[in-house]
Amino acid sequence: MDQIKIGKFIAERRKAENLTQNRLAEILGVTDRAVSKWENGRSMPDSSIMLELCQILKISVTELLKGEKISMKERDEKLEQTLLETIKQKEDADKRLLTIEIVLGVTLVCIMLAVCMIAAYAQIEDWLRITLIIIAIAPILIATPFMIKIEQTAGYYHCEKCGHKYVPKYKSVFMAMHMGRTRYMKCPKCEKRSWQKKVVSKED
Repeated sequence: MDQIKIGKFIAERRKAENLTQNRLAEILGVTDRAVSKWENGRSMPDSSIMLELCQILKISVTELLKGEKISMKERDEKLEQTLLETIKQKEDADKRLLTIEIVLGVTLVCIMLAVCMIAAYAQIEDWLRITLIIIAIAPILIATPFMIKIEQTAGYYHCEKCGHKYVPKYKSVFMAMHMGRTRYMKCPKCEKRSWQKKVVSKED
């Protein structure tokens, strides 16, 4: 950041709004000396008052930090870039969540099978055998709602009939027949039932 450029821009916008340094300081609850330091490039406005300062000077935070007015075209480009970055971050987070779901599911199934094998073949009393089977099954029963919640919120379901991609309600996912992550559900757009595949991106 160019503090000198930002300072000159603050002074320029303050004057354009017919405000003195004293008046601006009074509105913001700071000293006129602080405003003078901003405008001379010796310090920056505190983040706690930056938004209010921008509202008073009728500029955006981006314009303040850049030290100049930004054209509508530049704003649109920056907004588009921000949206694309946000979408990419969501997709990456969804991929991580779905990977966690797989790892958790496989781990619990392996533990269940191992404990059930011990319960089936070990020379132990019946009550202990039953206890082991309950211990093996319990974690899967407890974890299943959480794994379904991950599957419901991460990514989208793709309607086979109309191509609509959407995030269904938890109940719809929980109650639906499924083969892996493909579930037989009713699309909220075309209202037809079909086998709907899980996808991470709306572009998939």
